[in-house]
Amino acid sequence: MQTNFVITENVKSFNSALNRIAARSSKSNRLMLLEGEYGLGKSEAGWQYAINSPKAIYLRAKALTTPRWILEDLVRELGEQPLYHASKLFAQAKMQLESNPRTVIVDEADYLLHDMRCIETLRDLHDTTGAAFVIIGMGLLSNKIARHRHFCDRLAQVVKFHDLPLGDVRQVIATNCDVKLTDDAVKFIHRTSGGRFRQVKEWMEKAEQIAGVNNLKEISAANLEGRTK
Repeated sequence: MQTNFVITENVKSFNSALNRIAARSSKSNRLMLLEGEYGLGKSEAGWQYAINSPKAIYLRAKALTTPRWILEDLVRELGEQPLYHASKLFAQAKMQLESNPRTVIVDEADYLLHDMRCIETLRDLHDTTGAAFVIIGMGLLSNKIARHRHFCDRLAQVVKFHDLPLGDVRQVIATNCDVKLTDDAVKFIHRTSGGRFRQVKEWMEKAEQIAGVNNLKEISAANLEGRTK
């Protein structure tokens, strides 16, 4: 199985919103939120945007993330060696974002909500530098983050990822699966995966395994269900 990135309808919505945020004046609100259930490709969309844009960086929050930790990660991604004190870390990040503006994409943002200071630190950087910040998290992130009113007031874009439609699943399979699938097999994968990108990949791997073991050039829905070899 290949790992080619596919521009799905979700990704198109994300990129369009992110481009609108990036184009806004630094004096405008430039916070964006991307939410959706697991397995829909949110992290991949954020990562791909960052690696293809010289004006964007990607950070991933962790379960034990603190304000200091996220500042250290940010300063490193901005190209500097992090200093020790939190105040100096903030000053480093501020200076870099002001002198060389970049869009900061923060994934797994649900981990930031256990400590209000984490999300407020990002807001402070947004307010003082005018940099664009994109926060990526799970399906109810917008509800969870609602208590951070100062943050929510600055949200200029909220994007939600949805289950992949059949056309997107067909494109993902055509682009990445190393064995040919019949139309009924594609529809079977769309139905059983629930349109979740991660489950589609698992089905593609299974199809390739079945083809390899049984020396098949084409895989049908019956093959995937185990009704025939």
